Amino acid sequence: MAPAATLLDVVADDTLQAQFRRDVLAGLSQPNKAVPARWFYDHRGSELFEQITGLPEYYPTRTEIGILSERCAEIGEAVGPGRVVVEFGAGSATKTPLLLDSIAPAGYVPVDISGDFLRESCVPLEQRYPGLPIHPVEADFSRPTQIPAALSHHSLLGFFPGSTIGNMEPIAATDLLRTMRATLGDESLLLIGMDRIKAQDVLTAAYDDAAGVTAQFNLNLAHRINRELAGTISIEALRHRAVWNEDRSRIEMHLEATREIDFEAAGHRFAMRAGETIHTENSHKYDRRSATMLLLAGGWEPRHVWQDASDGFMVILAGAISSALTA
Repeated sequence: MAPAATLLDVVADDTLQAQFRRDVLAGLSQPNKAVPARWFYDHRGSELFEQITGLPEYYPTRTEIGILSERCAEIGEAVGPGRVVVEFGAGSATKTPLLLDSIAPAGYVPVDISGDFLRESCVPLEQRYPGLPIHPVEADFSRPTQIPAALSHHSLLGFFPGSTIGNMEPIAATDLLRTMRATLGDESLLLIGMDRIKAQDVLTAAYDDAAGVTAQFNLNLAHRINRELAGTISIEALRHRAVWNEDRSRIEMHLEATREIDFEAAGHRFAMRAGETIHTENSHKYDRRSATMLLLAGGWEPRHVWQDASDGFMVILAGAISSALTA
């Protein structure tokens, strides 16, 4: 195994591929191996996630769609017309029409790390909204994003559905919200989805479905390392695990080695003991108080909260706190 200093050397190339390489090498070099969840989403990973959203066990997508559908008039009134919608981690943009139909937007800027998948998802939206300026941006939205100049003079509405904020540790989630605040600017709004704490069996099933699609999604990260970083990971020696961490109010996903394995990635050697894991994703769950505290820490003040009948999911509209107050 190469020394940590070598693995963490700064390189001039700052493409997404270079970022992937750095994150993988740094994550596999830790005593507790971990790779950021954003690297799930190559083209294949994005396809698998879309399959997950339709599974019977995976409640967040259909619950959030229900809220957006049933409360669209209220959301439209609260947001107002004429804003440019900036969707972070747009993916297939399946929820986007519910929002666009309710607010009379001035434009749409989907931002996603999977460029090919992003551009494909824009095609039906361009057909559905022929007069709407649509400018896809391939980027890692955890970093400040440049809004296309043609739309930057409008007031902006950030759209971050799907409880993706829960994939991050609270400190990282706060940093992301601050980055969104910097990207969107003063007078902006943010419409964000957050999953609520609920029964453990419901949560575990949502991340370990009977059909094994989530397992494929998790294992695709190892496939991606093999494909893109000349990796030699024995996929058959890994298995998907999803566990509830009560102390941190989160579901954790891991790739667990079923036997001792040695492998390479990007020219560096690594080893895993039987039972050792690569921590691939967290999905934090929130109550109203913790959601409010997170948003405030990130520079956003909650204005409206919409929930489903069972209080299982929240869609929150927040306004940017004055930069003078957050400085």
